[in-house]
Amino acid sequence: MANLFGKRAAIVSYRLGMADGVSVTAAQWATALQRLGMRVRTVAGDGDPDVTVPGLALDAPLPPSRHALGAALDDADVVIADNICSLPMNIAAGQAVAEYLRGRPAVLRHHDLPWERERYADITTWPPDDPEWRHVTVNELARSELAARRGIAANTIYHGFSELPRPEARGPARAALGVGSEVLILQPTRAIPRKNVHVGLAIAEALGATFWLTGPAEDGYADDLARLLERARVPVRRRLPDGMAMAAAYAACDAVVLPSSWEGFGLPLIEAALHRKPTVVADFPVAAELRAFGFRWFPVDDPAQLDAWLAGPDPALLDHNQKIAQEHFGIDALAERLERLLTGAPDLHPAEIVEGDLDAATA
Repeated sequence: MANLFGKRAAIVSYRLGMADGVSVTAAQWATALQRLGMRVRTVAGDGDPDVTVPGLALDAPLPPSRHALGAALDDADVVIADNICSLPMNIAAGQAVAEYLRGRPAVLRHHDLPWERERYADITTWPPDDPEWRHVTVNELARSELAARRGIAANTIYHGFSELPRPEARGPARAALGVGSEVLILQPTRAIPRKNVHVGLAIAEALGATFWLTGPAEDGYADDLARLLERARVPVRRRLPDGMAMAAAYAACDAVVLPSSWEGFGLPLIEAALHRKPTVVADFPVAAELRAFGFRWFPVDDPAQLDAWLAGPDPALLDHNQKIAQEHFGIDALAERLERLLTGAPDLHPAEIVEGDLDAATA
């Protein structure tokens, strides 16, 4: 596949075309692959893919047949299994995809792996492997653990963003939220236990700010979230108003919080940098890996630091984070890494891309 122009790529997952992290970054890969001259098709069981195969959905009672997968994927020069052969949320669907792909060129991209979730920790035969496949992780920590736990070699390919700040959207977005001049703290995540919504809310309370949580409650967390928000001592906003894009949400807020105990990557870290917003970040493992690129974030345990910055904003911090995000996590950087992956060029270890020792950050 030395010449990628005109080649066909199919991206397959449980769900695509939605606001979850896999959907968002699958769209990034589609954009990058198209820049390389490839034709791209998305295939999933749910969401808004180009091709829907119902048996791929998270709640599908039966896995897809080989015939159904073949109709969607047979003409692809390379199939990208995006997390569907990584986290066994519907293991029958993932196994069906793995069996279909055996012996043919494929990329298995892993956002999450079984040992990273307590409910899947006893599954020791996942992810599947095949000599024709290339494995990709979204962080170095996962790459090293995949090798150590399963003996599977992988490349780390970070996400690639093409977002631009939209300051003109700030006023209309705040008006749509019913927010005036008060500080607005944005937590752009789903509401599930590991996202630590209570910590984000506590930061907003410490600053006397309005708290805005944009994502849905999942994994049985709805009742806990309702109780938490009922006790909130500051105004709370939920979800995105109809027609509002996340770019407008970033424009509307004054700061971003990501207090998670675990993230496979942490998309808001790069999005906030590109949209020039100060960010409060918890010390989850991959945050340390990304911090090695030089990002400057505020700690979750000392809201006074963010409060002081908001009282006298220093654009130099925003300039600094934006520059790092553009250089190392832009769509052009992603396209270059994908071209190397698909043409068999030597992979660039992240430590060769950025000054500093990423291995130390992930140790």
